[in-house]
Amino acid sequence: MKLPTIIERGRFPSPAPAPQALAWDGNKLWMGSRDLSRIFVIDSETWEVLDEKQSPGIPWAAVATNGTLRFTIGEGPNDDRYICRFLPDVGFSEADKIACPEFTGSYLSYDNENLYLSQWYKHRILKLDANGNIVRVIDVDAEVSGHAFVDGIIYVLRGTEQNGESWTIARLDPWEEKPEVKDIAIVPFACRSLTFDGANFWSNHRAANEIVSFALPL
Repeated sequence: MKLPTIIERGRFPSPAPAPQALAWDGNKLWMGSRDLSRIFVIDSETWEVLDEKQSPGIPWAAVATNGTLRFTIGEGPNDDRYICRFLPDVGFSEADKIACPEFTGSYLSYDNENLYLSQWYKHRILKLDANGNIVRVIDVDAEVSGHAFVDGIIYVLRGTEQNGESWTIARLDPWEEKPEVKDIAIVPFACRSLTFDGANFWSNHRAANEIVSFALPL
């Protein structure tokens, strides 16, 4: 059966090149620029940049976590990956920094209790405890370019960047013993990061320096 395509609601110019990390905190969007290593706060209604801050490394991913944010940050010549806590009114907290398993990992989601970290080349999403230890492994059977929780279900961008990039959005129930990953729709651009604002999904078309709002087909 041929999959339908997502319904784009809007494309917006990124305030900085190479938009990479993306998170919705309940009121506004947070975007991290891969090339500038800076974080931007965006009003999604007016598309005004409300604030921007320097990141301690490359902000590969972000997720809102009950009033704070977590970023996956790449540091050093080897781009070692760490999960860093960010307080909007204060900045990054070095004391809460956690090394990603094997210093690898990118996209983040949050179930209101635990963080979930995906590993691109291992085709999997890891459920982590508060210390960054692996609690559970969920196989996704493809490269992962973003994931987000919506009503207890994980929505995941999966596919490959090879041969011109090919992506779908799928969903899985993390509470199942062996979650079945079900593709829902084709994502017709090279998507990076996934977040949900309560009505629509958002992702970055990094190569085009655009941020895209979209809905799932009915």
